[in-house]
Amino acid sequence: MRADVFGGKPIIRNMRIAVEHVLAMLAAGDSEETILREYPLLEPEDIRACLLYAHRSITGEDVHDRVPVSGL
Repeated sequence: MRADVFGGKPIIRNMRIAVEHVLAMLAAGDSEETILREYPLLEPEDIRACLLYAHRSITGEDVHDRVPVSGL
């Protein structure tokens, strides 16, 4: 996380795309394909990393700057 980008909110791979935005799109029913089409710089692993971040946040796990996707 960088305090100078989106007020310190988690972002994806130093892009100006907030994790919460991707999660909101998924919650609204957008498919992974739709998200990837609308944000061509994103990769499927980025979406999985957002979900993993949300899961770890809810369970109270420490969430570090980079969330590895390999644990899925």
